[in-house]
Amino acid sequence: MKLDILAIGAHPDDVELGCGGTLAKEVSKGKKVGIIDLTRGELGTRGTAKTRNVEAHDAAHILGVCVRENLGFADGFFINDKNHQLEVIKMIRKYQPDIVICNAIDDRHIDHGKGSDLVSNACFLSGLIKVETLDEAGLTQVPWRPKQVYHYIQWKNLEPDVAVDISGFIDQKMASVLAYKTQFYDKNSKEPETPISSKNFTDSIIYRSRDLGRLVGVEHAEGFTVERYVAVDSLFDLK
Repeated sequence: MKLDILAIGAHPDDVELGCGGTLAKEVSKGKKVGIIDLTRGELGTRGTAKTRNVEAHDAAHILGVCVRENLGFADGFFINDKNHQLEVIKMIRKYQPDIVICNAIDDRHIDHGKGSDLVSNACFLSGLIKVETLDEAGLTQVPWRPKQVYHYIQWKNLEPDVAVDISGFIDQKMASVLAYKTQFYDKNSKEPETPISSKNFTDSIIYRSRDLGRLVGVEHAEGFTVERYVAVDSLFDLK
């Protein structure tokens, strides 16, 4: 299945938090979208790999994506090396996305920056004919390089290069985030508190999108950084 967009996150919930509104909007426009999680988030203080898997399935259904897979890398300990790159390359060649969206280039959690570099490197290597990979049936995959790689913004409030208007999709984004019941604010939860389990963090998802929206003249927006210059046909394409 060829995808228009493949969103990749180090942990289940990274994609929803970083670009859930953008994905929901593109799905509503008929684009084929998929999600790849690098790890199962098994080192998370709250919940388990099993509960995260169920929550990820529910969140994918809410966003309406075509497919979601998990590569099962070691949470906290995966590295950007040949073996990990090849596994990501297999996914890129399998789904042949025009656009890849991945983790923030720099962030509080060490896996986010590592995931960003890993996916970025894999996107480049995936286009090289002499990098050989096999699909699930043992057949040789054809090279494929996405046209664009974008990075969503996570804990750190990085300056975006591009802002996407997600007005009208913030509720769907929030529903996909809150599908991770073990991870986010629940006043009745008996689990330990974490930086993302506070009500302030949940509220921040909305007020950050509103503030970026304010800056670009819309109700809500999500920001992305780019790896190369963004080109348009006309200055009138810029809002």
